[in-house]
Amino acid sequence: MGKQDKAKEKGGASASPDRLAATLLLDAPASRVRGVSPARAGALEKLGVRTVRDLLTHYPRRYVDLSSVCTVAEARIGSACTIQGTVHEIKLKRPRPKLTLVEIALVDQTGLLVVTAFRQPWLMDTVRAGAQVAVAGKVEFSYGFKRMTNPYLEVLGDEPATGMIIPVHPACEKVSAAWMRRLVGNALEATCGVLDPLPLDLRAKYRLMSRGCALRAIHFPQAMPEAHEARRRLAYEELLMLELFLMQQSAERSRDVEPVAHVTDGPRLRTLAASLPFTLTDEQASARDEILGVMAAPRVANHMLLGDVGTGKTVVAAHALAAAADTGGQAFLMAPTEVLARQHAKSLGVLFDAAGVTYALLTGSTSAAERADAVARAAAGEIDVLIGTHALLEDDVVAPRLTLAVIDEQQRFGVDQRAKLLSKGAAPDALFLTATPIPRTLALALFGSLTLSYIRHRPHDAARRTTCVVAKSERGRAYDAAAAALARGEQVYVVCPLIGKSSEERDELAGKGTAAREGDAEEAFHPTVAIEDDADMADDDVTAATQEAAFLSAKVFPDHEVALLHGGMPAAEKQAVMDRFRASEIGVLVATTVIEVGVDVPRATVMIVEDADRFGLSQLHQLRGRVGRGSLPAQVFLVSASKQEAALARLRAMETTDDGYELAAFDLSLRREGDILGNRQSGASALKLVNVVRDQGIIEAANADARAIMEVDPLLEEPDHAALAREMRALFAQERAVVGG
Repeated sequence: MGKQDKAKEKGGASASPDRLAATLLLDAPASRVRGVSPARAGALEKLGVRTVRDLLTHYPRRYVDLSSVCTVAEARIGSACTIQGTVHEIKLKRPRPKLTLVEIALVDQTGLLVVTAFRQPWLMDTVRAGAQVAVAGKVEFSYGFKRMTNPYLEVLGDEPATGMIIPVHPACEKVSAAWMRRLVGNALEATCGVLDPLPLDLRAKYRLMSRGCALRAIHFPQAMPEAHEARRRLAYEELLMLELFLMQQSAERSRDVEPVAHVTDGPRLRTLAASLPFTLTDEQASARDEILGVMAAPRVANHMLLGDVGTGKTVVAAHALAAAADTGGQAFLMAPTEVLARQHAKSLGVLFDAAGVTYALLTGSTSAAERADAVARAAAGEIDVLIGTHALLEDDVVAPRLTLAVIDEQQRFGVDQRAKLLSKGAAPDALFLTATPIPRTLALALFGSLTLSYIRHRPHDAARRTTCVVAKSERGRAYDAAAAALARGEQVYVVCPLIGKSSEERDELAGKGTAAREGDAEEAFHPTVAIEDDADMADDDVTAATQEAAFLSAKVFPDHEVALLHGGMPAAEKQAVMDRFRASEIGVLVATTVIEVGVDVPRATVMIVEDADRFGLSQLHQLRGRVGRGSLPAQVFLVSASKQEAALARLRAMETTDDGYELAAFDLSLRREGDILGNRQSGASALKLVNVVRDQGIIEAANADARAIMEVDPLLEEPDHAALAREMRALFAQERAVVGG
């Protein structure tokens, strides 16, 4: 191969004009693709497809493999398969006023299959008696016949389709799956010869297809192994681009600045460690040593401490704060809520006082005089640690020697907020804390630029916690357990998300297109979850929750005080409620939101979560971490009115394990990363193909390769990396990451 050929293969400057034009077309509007009319362009935009690149990465969600068609007689009950046959009869039925279903009698040479399609009346216009069709789905048996409910259905025409693999792309009412296949095919034709951004040595190292071949193979594979190889190539590309983006953003924060190498054996740190009323667990001590290790290094630290609820992340972070004071620096500790900030000031204040670390608290409700004093002392360098909420982000809050920024529950802050806190110092070390249980592979994918520490076990395992899923009709069991706890002098949480809304209204809040979901067998399999984090609780029905609190007070717990907590209450009122609950003056706390419930109340031993199926498992696990924080055993009741087996299976997993990381891995295997993260995490939207359960090896490889590239070419300026740099800029043109997510 000559030099010119090698340059072409690497995607260098010598590439042909046709290949350059094909590559540049990726970022052109989707309307440049043949067949994308203005009306279709508008429909595609609603699917998130705006450019040719978006169309090419609008990957099939699955395939109908007509090369492995089985007969009706061969189809096993309970298994998923593809059956090809002739439509004997098709009927539209209306079992209820607002419910339509289409019933198709499909026959082949061996028998009859009954196909039921809910809320898809348009099938009456597209499927005729005598038509050849293929259906793919799960086979069931009832009323004497084998059946499929909401399978994928493809009208085949007169010719047999043996050997075909049909991709099933996400579609919409105005752009059918068939039209989507046509448009994707046209986009592939228009971008034929597109340059490959991956360096040739990486493609050879892992035996990866070229990008052009991979795009064609993932959309229109000749055989399923080809589709798997294409997905492997494109998933690796997604991860490598994201890791490089995160690492470059991290490096940008410390460019042209002098990093601080913190003192990690100073007197304040030693005194603080000696004043602890308990001994750190092995995991806590290991995390402390890892954090101090990166702080002591002569480079800017970007570290994340992941710890399940109640594992002691705050006390570990206290050691880092003391190290900053020993170094002569200052530190900020930012918490998402005032209740949590006050709790930090109270719990850490005792340790800081003993160690000689000066500190102050700054929140939205801090009085004007106290605020002025704290701001002035911080500006004068007289305060070692400033603990606060978003109030720390105000322009007049400055610390001239800021060397450490600790952000608690970092996922609760926006990218701009995290950036603003870090910008208050030249290049402070950053320590991010999160109670969200994120498996290591997912953490590597999303936080590839960070070093990581884990604390997986709570120090108070003696306080056993049980979880029980109960049907809504049987929630009296939960009330009985709560009443028994109250009689023992203990306390109860009742979490009421979206309470008072009908299931139809809740589906509307979860997202439009219920009918479309019900018309897709795969979508129907994935449980509808409306609440992945506290941002999803912003529109709680406060009026209905007030009525719920009144009902509980009058009918269920008449001998105990029942109080209400919701996000719309003034800060002072919320603080007063939490103070009274902590002081055991309130027996039952009804919360429409979990935002303010992140405090230690050792006598809170029972939690009842209404509509539990609306939560993600990680959010449920964090919720139940609010009980059992003392020495008393705790009970959690997950109340659900759902009849969906997949949703109930998710909830039952909460009964079998108390390990948040096991639950997160289970949730990932059952659902999808985008569902769980909501793509709120910076860069997460780039991961369209990655599955962290299945792709652990790819994630590890991409992370290691990105670090190796950054070591030798941090600005991606070498010729071999030119196409890589351009592609990364194009992918993340609208995104700006801050380490920590």
